[in-house]
Amino acid sequence: MTATQATTCPACGASATGRFCSTCGYALEGAQCSACKGALVAGARFCHRCGSPTGAAVAGGVASGRPSQSTLVPWAVAGFAFLALIALVLTRSARSDAGTAQAVATPLGPPTGMIRGPDLSTMSPRERADRLFNRVMSYQERGVTDSVQFFADMGIRAYQMLPSLDHDARYDMGRIAEAAGSASIAKAQADSILRESPTHLLGLALAARAARLTSDDASARTFDRRLIAAETAERRKSLPEYERHATDIDEALRVARRQSP
Repeated sequence: MTATQATTCPACGASATGRFCSTCGYALEGAQCSACKGALVAGARFCHRCGSPTGAAVAGGVASGRPSQSTLVPWAVAGFAFLALIALVLTRSARSDAGTAQAVATPLGPPTGMIRGPDLSTMSPRERADRLFNRVMSYQERGVTDSVQFFADMGIRAYQMLPSLDHDARYDMGRIAEAAGSASIAKAQADSILRESPTHLLGLALAARAARLTSDDASARTFDRRLIAAETAERRKSLPEYERHATDIDEALRVARRQSP
């Protein structure tokens, strides 16, 4: 019988063996979801198929193929917590109007055990990240705040795991963070875009959003003025991300002109 080869956890950097890091609980290569038995992407905190959380509690049981009594207890607690989350989402959905209830019941909604969205494990890392961005933005537009928070962490981590980030990806990650109320992450992504392209429309729009999230109206107005000044020249570039986020840019310009003295 060969010894299990040690590896380094991509999340915390600790030496790890098996299928889950015993230090922080992140999934390692070859890990499976305990709920749906789907393959987990290394470093995932949630199953990309059913949304179930992963954790270090399964390291001993899954790696050996024989769950022990010590691993069953934390998984039972996690299972009850997950069921409670689903119950909360369903209860709030039942109290909303028919349109919102129907929206939550679509494949974009949190996992219910009955309806599932596309299998994220078959997508490329960028496709997975973009899919999660679309989910969060859709929920934000509908005002389904529980689902925004549920998927925001997964979406941010999906972008952080990409080998490189272009301006479009940084804007997407910043918008997810802004939707979830994390101004620091949104501001960091806006700063990274503007450091390379000081007149980039998405960078200026995101910077203004992040400033307003912290009630920094003075900074927000400064970015608004820069956005208005840069619009004509930047539009001529016809960048792909400008076309993809045309609605966001138009809205940012409307807000900027309304706020300008």
